[in-house]
Amino acid sequence: MTDPTYEFTRAFTRRPAASIVDGLRAQDIGTPDLAQMEKAHAHYVATLKETGAEVIELPALDAFPDSVFVEDTALCLPKGAVLMRPGAPSRMGEVAEMAPTLSTLYSDLRQIEGPGHIEGGDILVTGREILVGRSDRTDAEGVAELTRIVSDWGYSLREVFTPPGVLHFKTDCSLLDGDTILSTKRLDASGCFEGYRVLHTAEGEEAAANSIRFNQYVLCPAGFLRTAEMLTKAGFEVVEISNAECAKLDGGMSCLSLRF
Repeated sequence: MTDPTYEFTRAFTRRPAASIVDGLRAQDIGTPDLAQMEKAHAHYVATLKETGAEVIELPALDAFPDSVFVEDTALCLPKGAVLMRPGAPSRMGEVAEMAPTLSTLYSDLRQIEGPGHIEGGDILVTGREILVGRSDRTDAEGVAELTRIVSDWGYSLREVFTPPGVLHFKTDCSLLDGDTILSTKRLDASGCFEGYRVLHTAEGEEAAANSIRFNQYVLCPAGFLRTAEMLTKAGFEVVEISNAECAKLDGGMSCLSLRF
């Protein structure tokens, strides 16, 4: 028996475009270095492939600077997929670019029609429910529309709230197994993970919260030694991948793939 929340056979990634230097960011902490980003992205893709999963590498989209962050465009579930409606106007066109690819793999492909907005970075699928964090990119109307869609597939969805100043819900958390969550203390303090086993990122290493469990590996952003050590001691096989360039655009490990 496999667990579809972290055991995957496929993933989509998209190569970073040269226009990535114009990507969105909450604050300017430097311009991304495309060559370094490509190097880290290649390491990311190679790590996913090491697990035996098929990785479908989509071409760069120069018209959409943030398009490397494919997770925000869709939610992929065993029974179907849902195309999102990003809250950032400059990213709306990315969804139409993803739709043809998903339609070849999903017979049931649905779409958030609006007027609400929702991005994949605000959605955490656990072994018992789908958690969706309200944020600057995901609003109540978007959550309500997604609730109606996934209820057709038998899922329970619970709306939670992203801390102020945090871009996406999964900026501050990630799934480690069907019932274990890696979280910042500030997010866990909201009570949204009551009933789960929660492991906290080390003080000052909150950026490590955006990791992903992909089959046997936990992919973590490099440079957060205490959190990586904690995860290793907890029995997880950690692979550290440089996220220095993506972090300049508020991106992380989960943002870079659609996993199913």
